[in-house]
Amino acid sequence: MAAWLLWLIASGLFVGGELLTLDLVLLMFAGGALGGLAVAVSGGAVALQLVAFIAVSVALLAVVRPIAKRHLVERTPLQLDGVEGLVGRTAVVSRAVDVAGGRIRLGADEWSARSQYDGEVFAIGTTVRILQIDGATAVVGDALE
Repeated sequence: MAAWLLWLIASGLFVGGELLTLDLVLLMFAGGALGGLAVAVSGGAVALQLVAFIAVSVALLAVVRPIAKRHLVERTPLQLDGVEGLVGRTAVVSRAVDVAGGRIRLGADEWSARSQYDGEVFAIGTTVRILQIDGATAVVGDALE
């Protein structure tokens, strides 16, 4: 079997492995295998093909992978799931809220709520901000904060 074909198969296997790991390491090895393929197509000896594979792989791991990984992390927005998405939203008090409890209306949903500080009381109809979710209870504070 021709050496260039072996390098092409190796590159494909590295790409396939990268799809399973998503760590950007095997993808760099796939690029190194393409470097070995280029030397094989140009008629270079097996030793030169291995040197090209190692050199290209190391260069890609040292230069390209950190940049690609940084772009992936920085460009991925923080997605808040579940109740974490409620923090920061405003709601209207439907039953007076103090540190012991109360009720708020958030859209069509009604939540149990309590105030953040002792002595802090919110009357019915007051707009409050959800500061955190504690179990099934929203901890609320003044909407102007």
